[in-house]
Amino acid sequence: MLKVSNLQHLAHNNISLRRIDQIITFTWCLVFQSLMVAKAKEELEQEIVEKDEQKAKFLEEKAPPIRTGGLSLAELRILCEELHARIDVVDEERYDIEAKVLHNTREIKDLNIKVLDLRGKFKRPNLRRVRVSADAILRSLLGSKHKVSLDLRANLKSVKKEDTEKEKTAEVSDWRKNVEAMSGMEGRKKMFDAAKGQNQ
Repeated sequence: MLKVSNLQHLAHNNISLRRIDQIITFTWCLVFQSLMVAKAKEELEQEIVEKDEQKAKFLEEKAPPIRTGGLSLAELRILCEELHARIDVVDEERYDIEAKVLHNTREIKDLNIKVLDLRGKFKRPNLRRVRVSADAILRSLLGSKHKVSLDLRANLKSVKKEDTEKEKTAEVSDWRKNVEAMSGMEGRKKMFDAAKGQNQ
């Protein structure tokens, strides 16, 4: 049996569950799945913590803490003017980004409308089955310059219906004559003579 540490190793190496099903029993598979869920939960919590740290670091860089203690009125005015200037710059950047996003969404909508228009213009015709000869296929493959004729029926044996009917009637008449000829003592004598001739 596999130990829990081996299961954690398998989970760490991302081996598929189908492969593991071949190795271990159903109960161990459930244990393995629960370990995978626990690992995924840990990674998700770690990711959330990392995002919070990144957010805090970004805010520290962009908006350092303001120390207003011990500042005179003139210094406070200068600080407020600096903060207003920063706010104006950020608002301009936000407005520019929003304008770009709106422009891109309009372009996407226009392109989608054009695609739908093109689909509407070119309707697919109802396809029907067309018999294509071997010559036409060769012409399409080789081009119109090469004239190749491929008659697949040339090698076939021609059979006429009249010939087959004559053969059938001839066979039928021969059979009847044979029956009549073999009936009676003469027929038995012929059969006896024929058997003697084959034995000699």
